[in-house]
Amino acid sequence: MRHLTALAALVGVLAATSVQAQSYPSRPITIVVTAPAGGVTDVVARAFAQQMAEDWSQQVIVENKGGSAHVAGLSTVARAAADGHTLMVAEAGAFAINPLIFPKGRLPYDEKTDFAPITGLVRVNQGLLASKSLPVNNAAELIALAKQKPGALNYATAGIGSALHMNIELFKTMAGVNLTPVHYRGGTPALNDLIAGHVDVMSISVSLAVGPWQAGQIKILGIGSEKRLKRLPDVPTIAETGLPGYEAVTWFGLFAPAGTPRDVVMKVNAEARKVFSDPAFDEKFMAPQMFQSLIGTPEEFEAFIKADTQKWSKVVHEAKVHID
Repeated sequence: MRHLTALAALVGVLAATSVQAQSYPSRPITIVVTAPAGGVTDVVARAFAQQMAEDWSQQVIVENKGGSAHVAGLSTVARAAADGHTLMVAEAGAFAINPLIFPKGRLPYDEKTDFAPITGLVRVNQGLLASKSLPVNNAAELIALAKQKPGALNYATAGIGSALHMNIELFKTMAGVNLTPVHYRGGTPALNDLIAGHVDVMSISVSLAVGPWQAGQIKILGIGSEKRLKRLPDVPTIAETGLPGYEAVTWFGLFAPAGTPRDVVMKVNAEARKVFSDPAFDEKFMAPQMFQSLIGTPEEFEAFIKADTQKWSKVVHEAKVHID
């Protein structure tokens, strides 16, 4: 009798979950972005939100909660109701770097248990940029100048542990140079100060660098891709102009609060697959931004995060990056 009761309870739970997925979304969805407006995290979230709103005939609100090394945004989502009406777009640093640089127990959430990975969204190559006045034109010249003036050159980041920070730390470690970080609350204010000449160099998404570069406001010393990009065939990779083996990339993914019903997670996953496999979306959004799709299953995304964390663990240790 007890077995029948337990079975009936299980069937009831599964039925309720299925009904919830069928009725989802029942009200506006909020996508929390763990970075300020204007950066790549924001751009990706808004492109997806717009298409989701059109497909589901439901309002999708993008809410920026930047600063504090993504902690503010993640804290908000960790506490949100696990019903799929609060989602989050976050970059690599929030999951693959923060756990390595914050003291144990300092983060107000557990990145492994408080969130449900839904899918990766995009993988982005980073450009190595310099202010217009800096007397260098490629990675080799930057390395030479940095060695002549140890610690005198600085670089802008989007905050401690951000991709903009860690990719330069990787550059420093591989090149054997010392550059001083200047931390900002997001990539956009950092790029604005590079354009203004207040900082010397930085690493940021190529898509955000192309505009000011074409306007003659900054220099692109190289791109952290494995090979030259089709849309920028005349811009060399950093590996071929001074630092063999160097790659600078980051990624952005979609998450929900832990405990969000599996059917709801998979419904959002299916929508992401639909959007990012659409040739029109690729032509309008992905290709011009030079983004690469990272769409996959929740399990594939979770495994990807784990592998990326292991990769950055060595860099964090060697660079002694930490937040007190």
